[in-house]
Amino acid sequence: MLTYERIKEIREESLGKVQLRLLDISHDEYIDESIKHDKHHILICGGTGCHSCKSEDLADEFHKVIKEKGLDEDIKVVFTGCFGLCESGPNVVIYPEGVFYSHLTVADIDRIVEEHIIGGKICRDLLFKEALVDKRVKPVGEVSFYKHQTRVALRHCGLIAPEDIDEYIALGGYEQLAKMIHEQTPREEIIQTIIDSKLRGRGGAGFPTGIKWKGAYENEADQKYVICNGDEGDPGAFMDRSILEGDPHSVLEAMAICGYCIGASKGYIYIRAEYPIAVDRLRTAIKQAESLGILGDNILGSDFSFDIELRLGAGAFVCGEGTALMESMEGKRGMPRVKLERSTKKGLYEKPTVLNNVETFANIPVILEKGADWFKSIGTEDSPGTKVFALGGKINNTGLIEIPMGVDLNTIIYDIGGGVPNGRKFKAIQTGGPSGGCIPADYLDTPVDFENLDKLGSIIGSGGLVVMDDTDCMVDIAKFFMDFTVDESCGKCTPCRIGNKRVLEILNRITEGTGTEDDLKELALLSDVISDTSLCGLGKTATNPVKSTMKYFYDEYLAHVKDKNCPAGACKSLLNYYIESKCIGCTKCKRICPVEAISGKVKERHTIDHAICIKCGACMDACPVNAIELV
Repeated sequence: MLTYERIKEIREESLGKVQLRLLDISHDEYIDESIKHDKHHILICGGTGCHSCKSEDLADEFHKVIKEKGLDEDIKVVFTGCFGLCESGPNVVIYPEGVFYSHLTVADIDRIVEEHIIGGKICRDLLFKEALVDKRVKPVGEVSFYKHQTRVALRHCGLIAPEDIDEYIALGGYEQLAKMIHEQTPREEIIQTIIDSKLRGRGGAGFPTGIKWKGAYENEADQKYVICNGDEGDPGAFMDRSILEGDPHSVLEAMAICGYCIGASKGYIYIRAEYPIAVDRLRTAIKQAESLGILGDNILGSDFSFDIELRLGAGAFVCGEGTALMESMEGKRGMPRVKLERSTKKGLYEKPTVLNNVETFANIPVILEKGADWFKSIGTEDSPGTKVFALGGKINNTGLIEIPMGVDLNTIIYDIGGGVPNGRKFKAIQTGGPSGGCIPADYLDTPVDFENLDKLGSIIGSGGLVVMDDTDCMVDIAKFFMDFTVDESCGKCTPCRIGNKRVLEILNRITEGTGTEDDLKELALLSDVISDTSLCGLGKTATNPVKSTMKYFYDEYLAHVKDKNCPAGACKSLLNYYIESKCIGCTKCKRICPVEAISGKVKERHTIDHAICIKCGACMDACPVNAIELV
């Protein structure tokens, strides 16, 4: 039977598995290339992004080459979780130096082993673009993308093998669970630590986690439940998925701790079926924990039993809402309930239930290890700790980031994200997924936390960040997110089912050039009514993109309805193709036009009949001298 002492023994025995990756290289700005190491750990990103770039093939090739060269004893190849810098994948980091290679192919592997591992010479041309500065090599921790981050929820992602429970235990995993069971720590004491930490839910609403746990603890019942919400439905969001792929045991441990605190013996992870890698790694992690007696009956010989099951969701965005998720788990259609009582009193099967999202749970073990005061030392007073974001859109360094609450948008976009590509001008950033708002350049100095984003008409949400440049039309952006929300509405309440559809119809009219100023008045009124009267969070926040863009970019709305013009040049219905004087009369555009809207003789400037043109853009693509413009 596994005991607390045995977990500590496993930690000591397994520490050698990860020790090379724990050397403090971050205090050195550059790598000392004169030092040649005898042993190396080669970490290969196994997150979904790099997986799609064939990172598994890199791992197989490393294993093959290392075996051929007789280096099996000294070189360890680790297929790990997401490194975060998705733009540069597939990514490889080699320790103890911390050398960061990117955009690798199978053809590069033999050379890395021969030159770097055996010869001690870094392959500079294969480095991540920002790791080479003035002919000197920066370790991965000093690259700007990582330097400005503080990893708490992502502390193990990209560092350990997610399918090796020993590596998790080597870094202190399951020790907090074992300690509280071994020492019979009072449940109230553990819950109070979570309350004192001021950890707020990272799934969107920001409700205090400890208060939720306390509510479930105080409500007596013959059965209680713990649910992990892994139904991450925001377009472009992959925060929870990456944690489950890269550090599944941290979530399992936190759920068991929660079960111990509230008196629950059953846990569920609700995860969308579109996350096959996360699902596979969770299944492996659950089996490993059960085999050691960390999950299941009489954990560590105590009277505490707790098991965890996976429930796969079908991909409905509304099932990210807690009560809709529970309805789905009960075999019903996923629609929100009217909240007469909190889920901590009547949740799953009308029993007291704690439902937290993946990132919230990932914070629990480290808070208990380091204390509430440590956690509160990060972030802001009312929003302590860190937040994981998926950074995408018009940004150079797309990927997964974790920053202390209170870091400003400017740091996120320019220091971590590397700025806007192609020399374009930053225009806005949309935070919080489809339910968030668009924040303009005037507010780039805004610290990111729950309160500040709320003041600007946006939300943190689950953590999506989409950057837009001056080629993006804000009316069109609002339409894009409303189209998503209308499609994902469950239809239970009238404001969301019908109201959002009417909002989308108005936006369509505006972007097609048939909108009026009266439409703008109706749009503003309807958006407020929907927010005030919808049943659940999806409906209440659905019009945030509309309200925020009307607040900060009203001039663009006016240009669409008054001047019938799209200032960003994005709404094709309001634009026309023109052939400039540099046209050479080659007739390529004329020959490719599907509706014969172009006329002109050979070697003479051609013209476009705008009454016929369907604005497909084929002529612009065909022109060899770029003589056609969209104005």
